[in-house]
Amino acid sequence: MSSKRPFRVGVLVMAYGTPAGSDAIEAYYTHVRRGHHPPPELLADLQRRYSAIGGTSPLLEHTRVQAQGIQHALGRLAPGHFQVTLGMKHAPPFIEAGIAELVQQGIHRLVGLVLAPHYSTMSIGEYASRARACCPKDHTFTIIKHWHLVSGYLDFLASSVRAAFNDLHTRQGIARADIEVLFTAHSLPTRILDMGDPYPQQLRETAEAVAARANLERWSIAWQSAGRTSEPWIGPDLLSVLYEKAQRGVAGIVVCPAGFVSEHLEILYDLDIEARRLANQLHLAFSRTALPHNDPRVFDALANVVCQHLEADEIGL
Repeated sequence: MSSKRPFRVGVLVMAYGTPAGSDAIEAYYTHVRRGHHPPPELLADLQRRYSAIGGTSPLLEHTRVQAQGIQHALGRLAPGHFQVTLGMKHAPPFIEAGIAELVQQGIHRLVGLVLAPHYSTMSIGEYASRARACCPKDHTFTIIKHWHLVSGYLDFLASSVRAAFNDLHTRQGIARADIEVLFTAHSLPTRILDMGDPYPQQLRETAEAVAARANLERWSIAWQSAGRTSEPWIGPDLLSVLYEKAQRGVAGIVVCPAGFVSEHLEILYDLDIEARRLANQLHLAFSRTALPHNDPRVFDALANVVCQHLEADEIGL
């Protein structure tokens, strides 16, 4: 694409962010806490968890790959029309830098795509507010609010669930009737429920669609990775659910973290270490589904979501 002719649409792919290394954890946590420094005990706990997964999270690396995959998928749909860049919520490259990069390229039509399928005012809504606040007034910014029922994403989840389910059945010899699938997403404060937030319902809709595709007989929903604050968070919590399932005679658990698209602390520690350790103590066979990472079905699905978000004459399709 010649520099004399700017792309017609800029796509800001957004994700939560992660500290670049152990020396950046405090600054990252302070940003998550809206400028309030974490108490020493909370900081030490977060540092311990990062240390347990090797010191750093692969989230930024995965997100860069996913942004490139979306760029290539959009290029196949509408060559030369789209420029994709990154903007992270709590760590560089920040959302504001991503908007500035697209604006500097002469792009006036901007679309936000958060790599989280379910909408909440406290998640997608906050990404949108940050992006709009730094977008020039003579530019147009809109946000894709959710993509929790997109076929490519559902197909990926269904195939991942079947693979993990079959692994428990064949490798560990667990009877199919004794295996249950738990669909999870990041918990949020319960005050969103008073606002009529669609987040919990959208997770249920995703779970129902995947369960139908995978022909699941036993499945339920649990919430994970609740914040360490004094206010109540949406439940039931995954760890509590594991206790309950063990008491009810479930022999094997497949966790499908449907609210996430790449591995990071909430997957590598909260599921792969903490939840797996508890499952072992409870004598529950445990398996966790794969994450989309660089799956072309998901890239194609998200590219289609972007195109459907725009009017056909805007992008010349």
